[in-house]
Amino acid sequence: MEWVEVTGKTVEEARLKALDQLGIALSDAEVEVITEPKTGLFGRVRAEARVRARVMPSAPRPKRSRGGRAKAKGGQGGGRQGGDSRSREESRGQGAESRSNSPQGGGRQRAPKEKAAGAAAGAKKAPAGGANRESKEDEMAEGVTLEEQAAVAKEFLEGLVSTMELEATVAIRPIDDETVELAVDGEGLGMLVGPRGTTLAALQDVTRTVVQGRYPTKTDRILVDVARYRERRSEALTRFTQQVAVEVIAEGAERALEPMSPADRKVVHDAANQIEGVTTRSEGEDARRHIVLSPTEV
Repeated sequence: MEWVEVTGKTVEEARLKALDQLGIALSDAEVEVITEPKTGLFGRVRAEARVRARVMPSAPRPKRSRGGRAKAKGGQGGGRQGGDSRSREESRGQGAESRSNSPQGGGRQRAPKEKAAGAAAGAKKAPAGGANRESKEDEMAEGVTLEEQAAVAKEFLEGLVSTMELEATVAIRPIDDETVELAVDGEGLGMLVGPRGTTLAALQDVTRTVVQGRYPTKTDRILVDVARYRERRSEALTRFTQQVAVEVIAEGAERALEPMSPADRKVVHDAANQIEGVTTRSEGEDARRHIVLSPTEV
């Protein structure tokens, strides 16, 4: 029996998808959990659960004892010896018909096995099609380029701004081999940024979800920027970090910054790493997570 691998946000979701693809009930399936789902900050799913399933192999039928079969043959032989040649012919004809049609004849050993083999072949054939399709999808997804993923993201964002009747353009800006930024530029795009970039963060998550829906097993890092908000904020945070670092070094005391998003914290860490005499660490949980700058002497 071939295995079928399926992913889902939870193990239960992946298991139900696998059973649906195989077209069987849980009692008829053998399911194994390959990986558990992984969550990141704020409960976002970083990696989906993956399970594999197959039709549960059927147990072989018990063999009949040879003694019983020999005894039956002996009984039939005695019957044939007691009749004339015509009776022997009729007996042979009836015996052949009995073995062919009667469930108590010799065909009892072959017919159920053939049925079981046919059913198993049919069950095996059904998931094999799904497995082949999934295998092809995996091969296609593994061959997906970053440019193709960016094209999907761009198409979605262009459709979004058009639906919202906003005057904006969407450009693709490669950052590295595994990261690309979709830059939305135009006038009056503040609603796509939101207070402190909260709407922009949600827009980026939605865009990534759209790309993952097209290529579920292969998605590189997709970033979204609106009206150069991320760029301008990164520059401002870098200048702010440099100023605080100078004060921390001069005073010889730690300084805790306000809670920030993961993206903003990365900017601060990167900026501080370029300054001698100061180190950084993150403290707090979830929405209260923040950075502390310390002089290296402490």
